[in-house]
Amino acid sequence: MALTFFRPILSVAAICIGSAALGADVTIPTYRGDATVEQAPSKIVALDIAAVDTLNALDVPLAGVPANLYVSYLGEVSEHAKPVGTLFEPDFEAIAIMAPDLIVAGGRSSKQFEALSEIAPTLDMTIWGDDHVETALARLRGYGEIMDKKAEATALESAFSDKLAEAKAAIKGKGNALIVLTNGPKISVYGKGSRFGWLHSALELPETVEGVDAQTHGEAVSFEFIAKANPDWMIVVDRAAAIGQENQSAKTTLDNALVAQTAAWSKNQVIYLNAADVYIAGGGIQSVLRTLDEIVQGFGAAQ
Repeated sequence: MALTFFRPILSVAAICIGSAALGADVTIPTYRGDATVEQAPSKIVALDIAAVDTLNALDVPLAGVPANLYVSYLGEVSEHAKPVGTLFEPDFEAIAIMAPDLIVAGGRSSKQFEALSEIAPTLDMTIWGDDHVETALARLRGYGEIMDKKAEATALESAFSDKLAEAKAAIKGKGNALIVLTNGPKISVYGKGSRFGWLHSALELPETVEGVDAQTHGEAVSFEFIAKANPDWMIVVDRAAAIGQENQSAKTTLDNALVAQTAAWSKNQVIYLNAADVYIAGGGIQSVLRTLDEIVQGFGAAQ
């Protein structure tokens, strides 16, 4: 059943500020089911980095975003939008004063959905679940509908399809892979169904170890586990680097005698992804394209 959002009456001033003429209603899929909002909102607050990513790719100006976007390629967005809190804690007062036409939450800000909905129509555009890629593309199409930019969204989806095909070709026949996340000295692995599992499912990349527990933070493992698994490739995400922590780097963590026994390490088949892109902005169309570029480059270098 479609969810129709209504703006609460905050004040006469807020109504006047946010009452610019908007387009017809459009209904799109969201994390919480179908939602109906007015088309072509003029003042948008986006609190999810994947949403900021895709809206930026569609050349949609944003009025408010989190103070720290973490990813370098969205620096221009931060320069033009006002900071409205953090990924986890939106600045409700600042958002209310802005009187936005639309708020886009998701991921880390999803828990604030109800409170944000008291300020303005709010969409929860979280990207989660087994079919990460299709959900990401559904979000792209949804933003295209809302912002009256369907042609631009279609062009971006086409660019994604081309890049995905290129990545599949680079990977084909080159063995299995283990996705490893480091957090300082700690390590965990991810398989199909996890937040990074699309690298296996969408790219048809064989898993080194099947049945890995699909927890949010991966399945904690030891270096002995990696040595025994003996992956042909390791795809590495450095969580500390992603969130800007000065901690032991992934390269340092993995540089030990046990990991050195693996085919991946001995053949220099370890791909260090841009951690912030995939960990913070995962599902944003620019993030996905950038990650696929890294996969193409990494596997393409193999003999």
